[in-house]
Amino acid sequence: MNLNDIKYCPGTLAVKFNTYSPACLKRMFNGKKVSHILNYDSPSKDDKAAEIFIENRKRISISGVQIKISLILEKNILRLTEKGEHGTYILKPVPRDVKMVDQVPANEHLTMQIARQVYNIPTAENALVFFRDGIPAYITKRFDVKADGSKLGKEDFASLASKTSMNAGGNYKYDYSYEEIGYLIRKFVPAWRVEIEKYFQIVIFNFLFSNGDAHLKNFALLENSSGDYLLSPFYDLLNTRLHVNDSNFALTKGLFADDFNSEKYKRTGHPALSDFIEFGKRIGVNENRISKLIAPYIEKQEFVETLIKRSFLNTKSKKAYTLNYFTKLNHLK
Repeated sequence: MNLNDIKYCPGTLAVKFNTYSPACLKRMFNGKKVSHILNYDSPSKDDKAAEIFIENRKRISISGVQIKISLILEKNILRLTEKGEHGTYILKPVPRDVKMVDQVPANEHLTMQIARQVYNIPTAENALVFFRDGIPAYITKRFDVKADGSKLGKEDFASLASKTSMNAGGNYKYDYSYEEIGYLIRKFVPAWRVEIEKYFQIVIFNFLFSNGDAHLKNFALLENSSGDYLLSPFYDLLNTRLHVNDSNFALTKGLFADDFNSEKYKRTGHPALSDFIEFGKRIGVNENRISKLIAPYIEKQEFVETLIKRSFLNTKSKKAYTLNYFTKLNHLK
């Protein structure tokens, strides 16, 4: 994109900013004045740049299909990590092999901002950043790395479910249900009654915003300062429907561990409000809390539309994103 056309903060999407707003700088970069433009050319456009980024990928241990690059903040400059350094940021350039690949960074950024700003869902700190040629990338701050560079304990739910490609095959991240993840939270988290409400909300959010890739490795427990394990901030939230023709849920069993579906679900092929109420009961959400927790997701949220309009998606993608939102909202009513 033309970097001179930026009108909203590439982090918070606040108005009247052509770079990161003070609020974004505080959350993402500890208040340091960091540029929204990297000192690198896009690896998708420059062969020499690609070689540098490929070498960096050898040093990052984050799993997943999409390319992830390790960055560190030195004074107020974001740079690639070098051998022996522990990165504190993850950069995700434009991926390949999906529709509208150039829209993926803006899509993930928007979806993460909607989660935090509209629904108060705890998310990993994130923003958009741009290569010198104007190509966007998604950047997120690692929540498992302390200020001194040491790491907090972190376990994703594939590990908690004892699933690996060796013992469960290539589809190991997906062969499960969201109800069963709820049982794992109750098993491994002492303060599960609080955490199960956060989990309940993110499952509804993922349906409402068409995140069809919320698999076992996209949920995790994180050690806190007291040594207890709680749900980590949520990450990898993306409206996958813009890029692939996926289903309502990433997990093959869907919401439930058995074959339960409401009559409306059976009729329309989409979960309804009654399905999520049943889901909440099964995973242990206090019944008198379920309606209160669901309420924001079944009501039209004007701020969602505002953030979509401010986002860095192109016009076509903004329309598709909005249509997907209203379609899913209607299924919940």
